Amino acid sequence: MATYDGIKEIESNLDGSALRIGIVMSRFNRDICDGLLASCTNALAKHGVKTDNALLTTVPGALEIPLVLRKMALSGKFDALVAIGAVVRGDTYHFEVVSNEMASGITRVQLDTGVPIANAVLTTDTDEQAHCRTRAKGAEAAECAIEMANLLKVL
Repeated sequence: MATYDGIKEIESNLDGSALRIGIVMSRFNRDICDGLLASCTNALAKHGVKTDNALLTTVPGALEIPLVLRKMALSGKFDALVAIGAVVRGDTYHFEVVSNEMASGITRVQLDTGVPIANAVLTTDTDEQAHCRTRAKGAEAAECAIEMANLLKVL
């Protein structure tokens, strides 16, 4: 534990060697999601998460992600979860509905179950914007999942 002006601080811990991580990925906008997944799994491996301790589940679209996350969280088999998907704006209001409901669902599952969920579901105006974010966002989600799982174990 570090101290900051006399206040104890729990330091971030990116050691994933003892963690079990579940990933739920949407198959809609698959090329974008595959890029996010590659970046995420590379970062998980970099931080020591064993392939035997990771499980990938796919769902048709972003709105289905929260339900599978909930089932995985309630199973007790995972220390943290990662949501992967891409919602790209179209010409209708559907983009807002999907984006808002998906994000709200992910947050609700996390708060209701106490299992941390890293949200790597991109919500962008164009496919190009999404492709530009896949590498960084997938890796950030992996690191977030590891850090939050370790933090909750300490708390």
